[in-house]
Amino acid sequence: MELNWLNIILIPVISGLIGWFTNWIAIVMLFRPTKKVRILFFNIQGVFPKNQQRVAEKIGNMVSSELFSSKDIRQRMEHPDNLDTIRNAVEIKIDEYLNVTFPKNYPITSIFVGKNRKNKIKDDLIYEVEKVAPEVIEHYVQNIERELNVEEIVRKKVAELPPDKLEELLKSILQKEFRFIEYIGGVIGLLIGIVQVVLVYLL
Repeated sequence: MELNWLNIILIPVISGLIGWFTNWIAIVMLFRPTKKVRILFFNIQGVFPKNQQRVAEKIGNMVSSELFSSKDIRQRMEHPDNLDTIRNAVEIKIDEYLNVTFPKNYPITSIFVGKNRKNKIKDDLIYEVEKVAPEVIEHYVQNIERELNVEEIVRKKVAELPPDKLEELLKSILQKEFRFIEYIGGVIGLLIGIVQVVLVYLL
């Protein structure tokens, strides 16, 4: 069977366009329509808007179990580096109080408090802070663990997102992947068109 050059060009091009369009429309239908639309006997709604509650639950569970939890907060707060940070911050404040605020507020009394005495007061205060810091951190962490439900917070936030915001968020993350899906649909369609031309020519 003979084919003219117009058909040889048009068949792959049209097949490529069809492949691109079908993938593009599939991506659009992930998000649109945002509300349920009835067409004949079928209810049509975007995949993500339709399953937003389920998506929210999955994301909340994933975040709390894999990415961020109260256990992570505990580990971070109980890290030795944090105790050093607290100690340094307290030491700076004590120095500021003993050398600036105390002489200013009690000028006469400060005359009788020498450098050695100030150092002794400072050492005693830092010792007390170091002794009580783990207990304070533990109490604070327990409150966080009791009151901070990461899974519920994330689930609620995602579930309450307007559909257009959810679409914007997911597209900003998966934009390159969506483009790739569109282009690969066009490429596959083009290849199918070329195969069709070859088969028609051979047969």
